[in-house]
Amino acid sequence: MSEPTLPDALRNELGRYNQLHLLTFWDSLSTSEKHQLLEQLQHIDFAMMHRLTTGSDYAPDWAQLAAKAQAPPAIRWNDTQARITPVAARQAGEEALRSGRVAMILAAGGQGTRLGFDHPKGLFPIAPLSERTLFEMHVDRLRAVGKKYGVKIPMLIMTSPATDQETREFFLRHNNLGLSPQELTIFCQGSMPAVDATNGKILLAGKSEIALSPDGHGGLLAALNRHSLLKQAAHQGIDYFFYAQVDNPLVPAADAELMGYHILARSEMTTQVVQKRFALEKVGNVVSIDGKVQIIEYSDLPSQFAEQTNPDGTLKLWAGNIAVHVFDVAFLRRVSEHADALPFHRAKKPVPHVAADGQSIQPVTPNAIKFERFIFDLLPLAEQAIAVEGDAREVFAPVKNANGAPTDTPAATQAALITLHSEWLKSAGCTIAPGVKVEIHPAWALDATEVQRRVEKPLLISSDTYFA
Repeated sequence: MSEPTLPDALRNELGRYNQLHLLTFWDSLSTSEKHQLLEQLQHIDFAMMHRLTTGSDYAPDWAQLAAKAQAPPAIRWNDTQARITPVAARQAGEEALRSGRVAMILAAGGQGTRLGFDHPKGLFPIAPLSERTLFEMHVDRLRAVGKKYGVKIPMLIMTSPATDQETREFFLRHNNLGLSPQELTIFCQGSMPAVDATNGKILLAGKSEIALSPDGHGGLLAALNRHSLLKQAAHQGIDYFFYAQVDNPLVPAADAELMGYHILARSEMTTQVVQKRFALEKVGNVVSIDGKVQIIEYSDLPSQFAEQTNPDGTLKLWAGNIAVHVFDVAFLRRVSEHADALPFHRAKKPVPHVAADGQSIQPVTPNAIKFERFIFDLLPLAEQAIAVEGDAREVFAPVKNANGAPTDTPAATQAALITLHSEWLKSAGCTIAPGVKVEIHPAWALDATEVQRRVEKPLLISSDTYFA
C-alpha cells in the first residue's frame, strides 16, 4: 500500500471551514491509517456541515406551526362510515400483493444498547415461547403473506455502519431465514459527523477516525438511490414499499388492508397511526397544517397545543406515529431527485472523542451535536397523504428499553403478543387456562380469521403452547 498524498484542495477546504484540526495527527499515522482518514474526509460535505453548525439552514418555528395544526385526514379503525370500506381496501391490497407489486423495507440500523444487548436490535430474541428474534418475526410474517398470495415478496433491510456486518453474518448463518437471494437485499444507510456543541468542529473518534453516527431513518432516501434500489424496484414491477422498523414485532408486514387504503385513496405516502393514550405521550404527532400532512415530534409540540380537545373531550391532535408507512415508489423516485428533500434534525449527545493532545475523552454529559434525517418528513412533500388508524393492541408493541423501565420493555412486548394470540384463539372457541402462554407462528395462522379456520373444534389449552 503506497503512502497517500493529502490533496491541496482538501486541505484548503478544511481551512475554509475551520476543520484543520482533523489533520492534527496526520504525520504520526501509519499508511493504512492515513488511507482510512483520507477516505472519510473525502466523503464529508463540509459546506453542508458548515450550514448545519452555523444554523444557516432552515429551522421550523414549531409553536407557529402547532398553532395551525389540525387532525390529519384519516381512516379510523372503528369508523363504520369511512369513505373506503375495509372489504374494498383488502381487495385492492390483495390484488397488489398477488400481482407482485409490493416489497417491504425494514429499518434495522439500531443497536440494542438500551436493552442491555450489545448487538443489532434485530437479533434480539423476543417471541415469548419460541424465542424467535425480531428479524425472524418480521421475515416469518412476510413469507407467510407471500405464501398466502402466491408470490415472493422482496425484503429490503436497511442497516447502519454499526449493525451492517453482524446483520449480514446472522442472515448468512441462518440461510437468509428462508428467503432466496433474490428476495433479500441488505443495504447500509449513510453517516454524519458529530460536532462539538460549543464550536461546531467535527470530532475525531480516534487519531485516524471521524466520529460518525447513522444519518437517521430518513437516510433511507439517499441509501435507496446510492444502492440503485429505486431503479431495481421499477425493473421488478414494484409499485409500493411497505415500511416498518425492526423493534415492533406486531407490525402486520405487507398488510393487505393498509395497502388497499393507500391505493384507493391515491395516496403517495400513507402512515399508520394509533390513538394517543394521553396528550403528552412521547410519540410523533401526525397532523395537517395548511392542507399538508406532517409529523410534529412530541418534544417540538408545546403542551398547550398537545392538550387541546374537541367538544366531546377527545384530543384534537390524537394521531400517534408508529413508524409504519406505505410509499409509492414513483413518489420516492421523484423526491430523491432533490438532495435536500429532507431536513436534518439535531440531537445533543455525549460522544467519546480524542482531544488535541491525543487523550481520549469519555463524556458523561452531552458534549456534541448529532445530525439525522427522519423519513416521516417526506409526508408534506406528497401530493396526497393520509393516515390510517390501527388498533394499538394489534399493531404496536415496540421493544426499546430493558425490563424494569416504565414502557416498551421485552416483558411488555411479549405480554402484548401473548394477549393478541390468546384473543385469536378465544375467538375460535378455545379456552385458555389462567397464566398459560400461547404463541402463534404466522405460517400456522396470520390472523384471527385464519385461526378460526385452523381450529376444527374448541380446545382447552392448559399449558404453554406454541402453534407452528
